Amino acid sequence: MPRFFLTGGSSIAGGTAFILGEDAAHAKVLRLRIGDRLIVCDGGQDHHCTVTKITPEEVEAEVFDVVPCQGEPSVRTLILCGLPKGDKVDYIIQKCTEAGAAEIWFFQSHRCVAKLSGDMEKKVARWQRIAEEAAKQSGRGVIPTVGVLDDLAEAFNKANTTDLPLFMYETGERQALKDAVEAAGEIRSAAILTGPEGGFEPFEAELARVMGLKICSMGPRIFRCETAPVAALSAIMYATGNM
Repeated sequence: MPRFFLTGGSSIAGGTAFILGEDAAHAKVLRLRIGDRLIVCDGGQDHHCTVTKITPEEVEAEVFDVVPCQGEPSVRTLILCGLPKGDKVDYIIQKCTEAGAAEIWFFQSHRCVAKLSGDMEKKVARWQRIAEEAAKQSGRGVIPTVGVLDDLAEAFNKANTTDLPLFMYETGERQALKDAVEAAGEIRSAAILTGPEGGFEPFEAELARVMGLKICSMGPRIFRCETAPVAALSAIMYATGNM
C-alpha cells in the first residue's frame, strides 16, 4: 500500500487522515481513487486507511486500523560521514535510510575534496526529501534526520551521545566491528563514523581514540566511502537482531 508521513501540514483527527501539500499531489501521481487503501505513519504507529475524498489539494482517508510500525529497529543509529563528492551523498542517504539509520550527518574532515558551500539550506532540504522517499519505499516508521555538522569535532560529540560510538578506520590498532558490538552488550543507540574518499588522517583517528570512540575494522577489504556506512550499519542491524 502507498505510505505517507504526517509532514507538510498533513494530520489525523477524529478517525480521518488529511493528506495535504506535496503528498496530496503525489497521491494524484499514484492515481489513487476513492476506496483505495493507504498507510499514514505518525512516527510510531501505522494508520491503515481507506480513501474517501480526493481533491487536487487534499486527500481524506478513513482510518480503519492502527498498528505499531514494524519498520523501526530497536537500536537508534547515527550515521556520520566525511563529505563525499557528487551523488555519493544521495546514495548514502537512500541506502542508510533503507537499512534503518535514525540520523545521517555529513561533515568536512582533512581529506575531504568536496566542500560544504552554496545554498546549504536548499541542499539539505533536497537530501531530506531523498530520505523521505526512501523511508516510504522501505516501510520505515520515521524519516531520518539529515543535516551537516561544522567539523569532525562536532561529529565526535554527537557520536558520544550514543551507547556505542564507532570510528571506522582501515589501518593501525583496531578492534573488529563484530567484537565491538558484542562487547557493548545490549544497546539502545550507536554511531558510525566513516571518512571521505581519502579516508581519515592518522591524527584524526588518534583524536577519535582520545575522545573515547571505538576504533574499528571492517575486515581486510577497503570499502568505498559510500559503501562503508551502509555495510557497517547493516552489520549492526544484524548483530542486534534487527535484520
